[in-house]
Amino acid sequence: MTTVVALDVPRGPDFVTALQRVWDRGDAALPVDQRLPHTARSDLLATLAAGSVIGPDGDEVALPGGRPVRPGDALVVATSGTTGRPKGVVLDHDAVAAHARAVHARLQVAPTTDRWLACLPLSHVGGLGVVTRALVTGTALEVLPDFTAAAVDDAAARGATLVSLVPTTLDRIDPTGFRWIVVGASNDPRRRPANVVHTYGMTESGGGVVYDGLPLDGVEVRVVDGEIQLRSATLLRTYRDGTDPRTADGWYPTGDLGALGDDGVLHVDGRREELIITGGENVWPAAVEALLRAVPGVADVAVVGRDDPEWGQRVVAVVEVEQHASAPQLDDLRALVKERLPAFAAPRELIVVPSLPRTALGKIRRDTLPG
Repeated sequence: MTTVVALDVPRGPDFVTALQRVWDRGDAALPVDQRLPHTARSDLLATLAAGSVIGPDGDEVALPGGRPVRPGDALVVATSGTTGRPKGVVLDHDAVAAHARAVHARLQVAPTTDRWLACLPLSHVGGLGVVTRALVTGTALEVLPDFTAAAVDDAAARGATLVSLVPTTLDRIDPTGFRWIVVGASNDPRRRPANVVHTYGMTESGGGVVYDGLPLDGVEVRVVDGEIQLRSATLLRTYRDGTDPRTADGWYPTGDLGALGDDGVLHVDGRREELIITGGENVWPAAVEALLRAVPGVADVAVVGRDDPEWGQRVVAVVEVEQHASAPQLDDLRALVKERLPAFAAPRELIVVPSLPRTALGKIRRDTLPG
């Protein structure tokens, strides 16, 4: 019987050893976010029905209520949960291998000379994928116990050539030391060096499957009624609760809205639920956020829609202000947006916060924003 083994192990070589141990005996691994408090960890193991857990000391303890998975299943990964309760995404070994091969083909990775650096949380596919790609392809791998700019720069100086980051971590390092930097963000507001590749994907697709707008080999992309759909060998087999989100012919509806250009490049507008409809007009938060981030003193911003008796929804800017900077004024933000976008896209309310709530990978948790 193939069981789910939770890896409650900190980042580092011990995590890789534990993952390989689970795989070698035919079980599936569930990485546990090390920043979760004890109660949240227990809830995660119960919700995703792990049969045992390997702790930091390497010892394995059986758990009650474990539920098996199919032979050939490799991973159970909790979604980031930016808008709701996390689901367990089940990826089998074929999907993990297909993703590794496709990424390495696009980046022209040479296992004998390249080296992956893992420095993101291993409980999410952005960080975990670095480890699995290295294991599947036999590529050299270094896993840092935590992210620090100094440690990442040092790893590059010692020979790491490939790394996966998010925009907030990329901002802190010297990018010139790597051959390729894979950034898990299709909407990155800053210009980046030529060695930075922006990816689009999600846990259900096994990680990023569209690189700089173009699908990896073997990945199909279509847009149906404005929604992006994916089909590939990298897709999940099922959710842990037994539901399969794919259509009968194998397409995965992502819930993201976008368009395919005449050149075949995918343009991502955002999550369907993030679309703001104000006075009957559509406002995409990303376009407004990109403008507001350029305002002096604004460290970051999230634009959301809130119920409004007159407009249906009103556009609200939730702003994180840089340390020692003055908060911007709503009238100034509105004037700036109106210079580049239709007037209905300008925020009607400004909320200033000490910091924006984020997931472990730096994504803004829109479900916990004030307003």
